[in-house]
Amino acid sequence: MATIYTHASENIAKTWLLLTFFFVFIIGLGWLLSQALGDSGFLYIAVAIAFFQSFFSYWFSDKIVLAMAGAKPIEKRDNPELYRLVENLTIAAGLPLPKIYITNEAQPNAFATGRDKNHAVVAVTRGLLERLDKPELEGVIAHELSHIGNKDMLLQTMVVILVGIVAIISDLFLRVSFWGGRRDDNDRGQLGLILFAFGIVAAILAPLAATMIQLAISRKREFLADASAALLTRYPEGLARALQKISSDSTPLRSAKDSTAHLYISSPFRGKQAKSWLTNLFSTHPPIEERIKILLEMSV
Repeated sequence: MATIYTHASENIAKTWLLLTFFFVFIIGLGWLLSQALGDSGFLYIAVAIAFFQSFFSYWFSDKIVLAMAGAKPIEKRDNPELYRLVENLTIAAGLPLPKIYITNEAQPNAFATGRDKNHAVVAVTRGLLERLDKPELEGVIAHELSHIGNKDMLLQTMVVILVGIVAIISDLFLRVSFWGGRRDDNDRGQLGLILFAFGIVAAILAPLAATMIQLAISRKREFLADASAALLTRYPEGLARALQKISSDSTPLRSAKDSTAHLYISSPFRGKQAKSWLTNLFSTHPPIEERIKILLEMSV
């Protein structure tokens, strides 16, 4: 029987495998497009732009996300039970106490944000507090704390930077190519024409491929957070029951946005999840049924 430890280690290994593939993918794309264009100078510009764009989101994303969700901070006197639960789990996890927020949403859901463990936030909806019992709520909070402890916000920022680099490289290549900025193909012969044709196809498909890798990494981190939460609470069934309740609730999340959906423990879009493999391929979360099945099969 698979244990919590094996599930955690497997998902860490798969994440690093995907990241390694992503780096190789970007290096290969950069080489191909620079060869097709006959000029690699624009690649450095693309990398610089992507890093500057991501710098702002890394430092201020938590404030933006909380504002979009309509989340309000609470103190211990506002909800002593929730506050003590978070305190106990952070002590067990060896993490600093994050700021705690509540959103006035009927849909049961939760998310974590912040640039590192010292500037972290855990937010839960009103519906989550109303629907879940204590072991289930512990499972959800442990899942969100696991994202913080596993440095998932930093990892996602790094992945967003890589996706941004791919998008900007592809866009600049297409713009320069169609505006006649490439080196004369007559100087490079048939090989130059072949490389240029491959470059056009790669520039069109690369952003889609990069997004698919990003989503695959996001799904692996959800599995890892589930396993880490089960290890923290020593009770996988609590999180499994919570996921069942959350996913079966059809209440819409009024503040749901595509840009923040990946942060939630379960997709905030209700009634929009199809069961096809294609939909799952472009989903930020693994299928709930698969997550519950794995949790229930875990041995502590």
